[in-house]
Amino acid sequence: MKISIYDTYDEMSKAAVELIAKQLTIKPDSILCFPSGDSPTGMLKHLVDAANDGRIDLSQCFFVGLDEWVGMDENDVGSCKYYLYSNFFSKLNIDPERIILFDAKSDDLEDECERINNFISEKGGLDIMMVGIGMNGHLGLNEPGTSFDLYAHRTALDTVTVQVGQKYFQNETKLTEGITLGLKHLCEAKTPVLIASGPKKAAIIAEGLQGSVTTEVPASILQTIPKAIILLDKDAASALEHAS
Repeated sequence: MKISIYDTYDEMSKAAVELIAKQLTIKPDSILCFPSGDSPTGMLKHLVDAANDGRIDLSQCFFVGLDEWVGMDENDVGSCKYYLYSNFFSKLNIDPERIILFDAKSDDLEDECERINNFISEKGGLDIMMVGIGMNGHLGLNEPGTSFDLYAHRTALDTVTVQVGQKYFQNETKLTEGITLGLKHLCEAKTPVLIASGPKKAAIIAEGLQGSVTTEVPASILQTIPKAIILLDKDAASALEHAS
């Protein structure tokens, strides 16, 4: 696990884009997974700018969804799909067949999990799997108590996730379940990345990266992944011991 700390959110966001750019020089048809949320927004903006300026070519990439609220799609403001389309896909000319997202309105969510699992497996695994971190230490929607050995799965949402998740919606919204890539995917990704910003994340970052490794803090799995890359701004890193 390599932790990189940046003075500003913008510097962290640009560093994430550089990491993606380097990956694309090695493998132009990389399989990429990006999270939704506050932390990756700057990265996606800079990535869109770089693609539209011709500095990065995303045309051969495949994009795999990290997670979704069950029962929602890209038309639901506050959904993960809505976020990704609003901040990323709608601003680029990406072949829709290269966008592989969960259908969280499917009548068979287990089949959806298998579909995503099979796609990732057939493509040889995720090249970059980027995740944010929840206030309860979740990665994707792998909630506290989730086994480290799961691939894509359906999950009951933790109370903290339900409460914090309301910020993405204009009105109070009932959230009960999610569908998500698993922590096994993170372990097996060629480059697993955590991106996190802001002082509100400082305490859970410290607990996840320097506390006990336990399923009760899903982010603690990162301590067991030598190739994991941690991108933090100074605020998010402020509670780490020996942070530099």
